[in-house]
Amino acid sequence: MSYKPDQQDWMAYLYGELEGAEKEKMEHYLLSDANARKELEKFQQLRKMMGAVEDKEVIAPPIVLGDNGQQRFIWNTPVFRTVASIAASLLIIMLVGRFTGTQMSLSGNEFKISFGEPRKVDVPSVAAPSLTVSDVQSMINQSLDQNNQAMQASWKETQQKLDQSIRSNLASNSGKIDRLVKEASTASQEQIRQFVSTLQSQNTEVVKNYFQLSSSEQKKYIENLLVDFAKYLQQQRTDDLQLVQTRLNALEQNTDIFRQETEQILSSIITTVGATETKETKY
Repeated sequence: MSYKPDQQDWMAYLYGELEGAEKEKMEHYLLSDANARKELEKFQQLRKMMGAVEDKEVIAPPIVLGDNGQQRFIWNTPVFRTVASIAASLLIIMLVGRFTGTQMSLSGNEFKISFGEPRKVDVPSVAAPSLTVSDVQSMINQSLDQNNQAMQASWKETQQKLDQSIRSNLASNSGKIDRLVKEASTASQEQIRQFVSTLQSQNTEVVKNYFQLSSSEQKKYIENLLVDFAKYLQQQRTDDLQLVQTRLNALEQNTDIFRQETEQILSSIITTVGATETKETKY
């Protein structure tokens, strides 16, 4: 809901001055927002406290002002009225601030007024010191060593799978060869050649597919490693630039402070020398 009442709407609703669509909007806003209902309860409590204060008649002693002998009461003077209005305004502001959670702060030349609990401000973290060339080189060497170990493990696993595949093929083919030997007496030479060629083509296709799959996996792994390394170098470059910019700003501030101090010292020396020459001239 985009509708949000201001202070004037709150006061008008509290004293029953809203009518029609404005009153419906306010009631719908109170029904849909629990915090708004709590704020309305605070305003109602404040109104009850203000209504419970009884007006007491205070008769001040007459004070004679001026030399003409005419009597003027102190509450009729402009000064008393001004002070009383300021005190009443401060009292109302303090009561409203107590129930609405108003907070005031003064820092430097800035005066702030806030309602509710102060919002937490996230302080940006300072960039970590940059790595040296030796650290980067050691990290690269470590990454290459890990890559070599992973590739060696992958090659070992590939060799084991290949050996297992060859053994399984030999085991399966041995049975076929035995059957072929048994049927050699009845089979013709042409049938034997066709069977052997078919068996060789099947074995060649299996080995080819296996090596293609292994090479594609190695290629993807190396590409991912290069992409991660490029991202690391870019992040390291960004951190180094931020650190250099921070140090340049600090150096510039120190230079300005040193220049101001030097100017103050020179001006002090010039003033001292001028005062000394003036005294000598008088003597």
